[in-house]
Amino acid sequence: MDALARLPPLRETISAHGLDARKQLGQHFLLDLNLTRRIARSAAPLHDGTTIEVGPGPGGLTRALLMEGAARVVAIEVDRRAIAALADLQQAADGRLDIIEADALAIDVARLGPPPRRIVANLPYNVSTPLLLHWLHAADALADMVLMFQKEVVDRLVARPRSKAYGRLSVIAQHVCTVRPLFDVAPSAFVPRPKVTSSVVRLTPLPADRRLADLTPLERVTAAAFGQRRKMLRGSLSSLFEDPTSLLQRLGLSPTARAEELSVSDFMRLAAEVS
Repeated sequence: MDALARLPPLRETISAHGLDARKQLGQHFLLDLNLTRRIARSAAPLHDGTTIEVGPGPGGLTRALLMEGAARVVAIEVDRRAIAALADLQQAADGRLDIIEADALAIDVARLGPPPRRIVANLPYNVSTPLLLHWLHAADALADMVLMFQKEVVDRLVARPRSKAYGRLSVIAQHVCTVRPLFDVAPSAFVPRPKVTSSVVRLTPLPADRRLADLTPLERVTAAAFGQRRKMLRGSLSSLFEDPTSLLQRLGLSPTARAEELSVSDFMRLAAEVS
């Protein structure tokens, strides 16, 4: 802990390594240690298993995770400049920090360390949704996820039927996880300052017997239904089912309903019919 406290301020680390945030990488750095430690505490307990961080950048959240007692942190970073910037932090972590230079979308999280595995990350804006979907497919390997997104993404994750934000991401996330929004983070907390508010959310996978082992059928149904969300279901689902009207009636669903009117369990029943 003393070695971590003696590290130079993050702004010095950024300057020393030319680690300016790059738009093409969706980077916005969090430098306020009070805030990063609040995020880390939201992911507790950290004292066992493996904590996985994606996009550590200069290491603000990484420091916080280690300070809050993470037994082992695996940081995945695609930006080579950040790998060099994390070297001093890795040394101060005394064996508790591993750094992998890779695209997180290509990583099997089940191979990153012993369970319980949790993901804690301030996600790059440009790949946040693909990353989440990737991890929802790997829910069996995860105990928890504490993630920061743009607030509009969190609004979609927690949205209920018949609301404007309710869509494909809402259905898939709520089928796989209990989704709990935690707190908002103002644009002023980031360097550079984004144009939007961010939010931290906790996603805890449901027991395996309460969710699909393979999410592909659910993805196909929600893609068809919400891909043409203003269409009635009898029309939007015609690419998946030979006679969607009869199928919907058999399931007790209205063929003239639209996608946003269906519950997560309704979509589950439709997914069970996908061949």
